Amino acid sequence: MRPLRRVARMARMRLPSSFSRMLRRVALLWGVATVRWRMKPSFLVVGAQRSGTTSLFRLLETHPQVVRPTLDKGIGYFDLNYSRPWSWYISHFPIRPLAALMRGTKRVVTFESSGYYMFHPLAHERIADDLPGVKVVMMLRNPVDRAHSAHRHEQRRGFEAEDFETAVSLETTRLAGEVERIKDDPYYVSFAHQHHAYVGRGEYAQQVARLIDSCGRENVYVIDADAFFDNPAAEFSQLCRWLGLDEPAQVKADAWNAAPRAPLRQDLRRRLEVHFEPHDVRLEHILGRTVSWRSGQMPVNQKIDDPP
Repeated sequence: MRPLRRVARMARMRLPSSFSRMLRRVALLWGVATVRWRMKPSFLVVGAQRSGTTSLFRLLETHPQVVRPTLDKGIGYFDLNYSRPWSWYISHFPIRPLAALMRGTKRVVTFESSGYYMFHPLAHERIADDLPGVKVVMMLRNPVDRAHSAHRHEQRRGFEAEDFETAVSLETTRLAGEVERIKDDPYYVSFAHQHHAYVGRGEYAQQVARLIDSCGRENVYVIDADAFFDNPAAEFSQLCRWLGLDEPAQVKADAWNAAPRAPLRQDLRRRLEVHFEPHDVRLEHILGRTVSWRSGQMPVNQKIDDPP
């Protein structure tokens, strides 16, 4: 499969975009036609955006019992594409006999990684309804650094014209009423909610709590991003055990999608830290452990237990 993906990447770079879109449509039509033989995801990586989820995806796709989606890292079905049929979603996953043959084992699973699932106000209910019992993995990063990184990411994509401080000050105005619009019209797509919620996406406690409520505490796993990159072998091995996968013999985690950016002014950092503090305190209560960006210590990751 990797050589095929390399060929596909080369084709996207060298062929006209219209031809690439046509190839993609053909691939999706083939996926829908063969949907009865395709796998359902056993777990989802749902965010947080700009917290290391691409690095986690790269590690997971190399595991001998895991096969990635056929086209994209993230499918975005439960947030942006829920108006599409279920067969469209499943068409993105591997054909089971081929996946088992490729990995040389019948114990094979598939997954996807869509970073907006965690923040979207309806995705958690949709995931629980359509994939009962699915495991959900989240990777959380210092919310101040996450917000600053997300702003740079949106600027590079052409979705943000304001500087970081201005964008943060405009966030409440930009997002006013957007959650209500999404809830009133399940197929409404909010550009501002998706691209300009720099602070909102870092208010982790509410997002973790609603995923636990919808999917079950036993099916939700939270990784501290700093702990993960400090000791990826231990963190990834523990995640694999929780997922029911064999522990890998060797783990190397590179930082994918990292981008340089100007340092954050200390006064602005402190203002954001004050804003996030009550959300972080609630998050620690939900997790039953201290998060690294508040303690300065690397926590030992684990399945979420009831707080003491």
